[in-house]
Amino acid sequence: MPAEERRELARVLARIELPHPMMDPKLVRRQRVGLVVLTGCCVFLVAWVVILALDLPMRFSATHWRAVWVGLDIAELAGFAATAWASWHQRQVIIFCMLFTGTLLVCDAWFDVVLDYGTPNARTSVLSALLVELPLAFLLFAGARRLIRITVGAVMRLEGITGPVPPLWQIPLFADGLEGALPARLRCADAVARGPGGWPPPD
Repeated sequence: MPAEERRELARVLARIELPHPMMDPKLVRRQRVGLVVLTGCCVFLVAWVVILALDLPMRFSATHWRAVWVGLDIAELAGFAATAWASWHQRQVIIFCMLFTGTLLVCDAWFDVVLDYGTPNARTSVLSALLVELPLAFLLFAGARRLIRITVGAVMRLEGITGPVPPLWQIPLFADGLEGALPARLRCADAVARGPGGWPPPD
C-alpha cells in the first residue's frame, strides 16, 4: 500500500475510534452559553462606552496612584518571569504567558501616553511606548502566533496532511478537520467531500 494511502487509512481509523469533541452535548451547550455571554458583553460594552464618553469628567484626581502603577509593573514582571520559565521548560503555557504579558505592555503604553498628554512627560512616554513597550508587545504576540502555527504544523504532519499551515482564522478549534482549512488545490478528494469541518456533511 502506498504511503499516502496508509496515511489516509490511519486518518479514517482515527475518526472512527475518536469521536469529535463537538459531538459531546455538554461541550455544545457550554459553547452556546459562551456565545450568549460574549454577545451580551459586547452589547453591554457598547452602551457603557457611550455612557462613559458622555458622563466622565475631563480631569480627575485619582487616589492610590502609586499602587496602580506599581501593581501594573509587578504584573508585567510576573508575566515576563512566567514567560521565561515556560520558555526554559518548553511548556505550551508560554503562549498564554506571551499574550498576557504583551497585553499588559500595550495597556502600559496606552495609559502612559494618554495620562501624560499635555504634560512635560509626554515626550518621554511616547518614546517609551514606541521604542520599548509596543515593540516588546509585538515580539510577544508574533512569538505566540508562531508557536501556535508550529504546533498546528506538527499536528498536520502527524495526520499526514501536506501543504502550508493555513491562517489561524481558518484553522478549526480542534485538530480534526485541519485539511479542510487548506486551499482547495492542496486538499485530497476525501477532505473536499467531508467539507471544512472535517466530518461528512449532514444528509
